[in-house]
Amino acid sequence: MSSTKKAPSAKSNAPNKEPEWKIKGIEPEINKLFKLQIQHDASDLHLQTDKPAMLRVKGSIRELTMPPLTAEQLWAMFYEVMDDRNKRIFEEEGGADFAHIVPVEGSEWRFRVNLFKQLGLPGMVARKVEQTIPPFEKLYLPPITEELCKYDQGMVLLAGVTGSGKSTTIASMLDWINQRYRKHILTIEDPIEFVYTADKCLINQREVGMDVIDFSVAMKHAVREDPDIILVGELRDMETFETAIHAAETGHLVFGPIHASSAPGTIQRILDLFPQAMHNAIRASMAMNMKAIVGQKLLKTIVDIPSRVPIVEIMRFNPTVRKLVLEASDEKLSAAIRIGKDEGMQLFNDSLYSFVDREFVSRQAAFEISPNVEELKMMIKGIEVKGPAIL
Repeated sequence: MSSTKKAPSAKSNAPNKEPEWKIKGIEPEINKLFKLQIQHDASDLHLQTDKPAMLRVKGSIRELTMPPLTAEQLWAMFYEVMDDRNKRIFEEEGGADFAHIVPVEGSEWRFRVNLFKQLGLPGMVARKVEQTIPPFEKLYLPPITEELCKYDQGMVLLAGVTGSGKSTTIASMLDWINQRYRKHILTIEDPIEFVYTADKCLINQREVGMDVIDFSVAMKHAVREDPDIILVGELRDMETFETAIHAAETGHLVFGPIHASSAPGTIQRILDLFPQAMHNAIRASMAMNMKAIVGQKLLKTIVDIPSRVPIVEIMRFNPTVRKLVLEASDEKLSAAIRIGKDEGMQLFNDSLYSFVDREFVSRQAAFEISPNVEELKMMIKGIEVKGPAIL
């Protein structure tokens, strides 16, 4: 039966070779599905064994009118677009990430592809990368975002779950810098998502696997490549974060996404990468070098344009925040954000209230993702919310 078919094997000692379709110049079968994703303006394409292809359109997943895809069909499509390196990774780790480019009417569309197995069967999710990098106002980001691009050194992190718009926000920030300053921007990504067009900046983009073996090696090289700004595409382990914060210590401005549910919660998320004995040293390093953490979620709107808006929490490392981080008083960070509004800080509820007030999102939708529903209800009623004392 189709559902029991195993993945083709790839020799682990074989040299890396381009996918067969590139060598032969024949368009792969899976491109037909990517073109439907473009046609329907879908953010994501989902493929699962024995089900039709599915698209996420305006936040909702919908099945395409087509026959279910068998395991044989999926394996054939997946292995057609993977190079030998990604075949080896897929076989050894059970999943692979890479970029795939689809030519459409004289232009090129990029997709961030994740292949995986579930219940031993093949699956895929592909995120469509927009062709242009939108400015802050089109992303509905708060005005203070501009200030976070003006640091000469330090670290700025974008925190959120998968699909929260972190990569797009960082791309918009880097492009804002690109349009205004003469600096060297170096990105290290796996895979590269947005391709930047150099304006005032010199831009080099390195893809893990294609240009360099891994993030840690790329970061060691980075400090010798004279960058002013470094984008680290993923801060997922101790070594990568250590190298990134060292780059911030040595005079570089480092941007990076991190999987965390909130700006204050990012502190513990980072500490979880390290053994307990190192926590005090890491707190000291964060207090010294972190400039801001931006937490972000995406929420569906009740208007046609935009279809979704970013719900943003901003924690800048002013003296109060630095002190709380050093003292391990993380439970007081939300209160510090609340009293730091004059410096552009805001909580998720501040962002939610703003979009509810402008009638971009419904109250019900806002309540569903609010970290403090009662507080948000008070804000909507015009009742001033005061947090606990933090000193």
